[in-house]
Amino acid sequence: MPNRREGTTGQSTSSGRNGQADARNESALPNTPVPKTRLSADDLEMFRQMLLAKRQELVGTVSTMENEALRKTRSDASGDLSMMPIHMADIGTDNYEQEFTLGLIANEREMVKEIDEALQRIENGTYGICEATHKPITKARLHAKPWARYCLEYKQSQEQSRRR
Repeated sequence: MPNRREGTTGQSTSSGRNGQADARNESALPNTPVPKTRLSADDLEMFRQMLLAKRQELVGTVSTMENEALRKTRSDASGDLSMMPIHMADIGTDNYEQEFTLGLIANEREMVKEIDEALQRIENGTYGICEATHKPITKARLHAKPWARYCLEYKQSQEQSRRR
């Protein structure tokens, strides 16, 4: 059974079997506040604009996918205007495609949430600092994934721990 302890947010979090921090739920330094960023105001504004652009793109994509997946009947989606009975395999295919699209929508919403959290870190002055190790996240990583919460070294160590 995992150990329970208080994280930095005051919420109860759990650690893994070996007492290692879970990358999604708690930092490796639970009682230490995240230090302030070392990024310049210009860098922070550039990353803020990148995050806002990506967020706007994702919100538009989610909205389009929702309209396509949830608001069309089978005959609308396929262009079938006949009144012929629907084959069971066609219904199964339609259900699979709808479930697949709903999964994509959930993933996109999760990314929007991560972007919102990154924007909040910019406001708090902690953007670009690894939430687990409190070390700076490289600009290269932030350019590749501006909503990154963890430095590359920490993420790699977490992935290696999961493979074992």
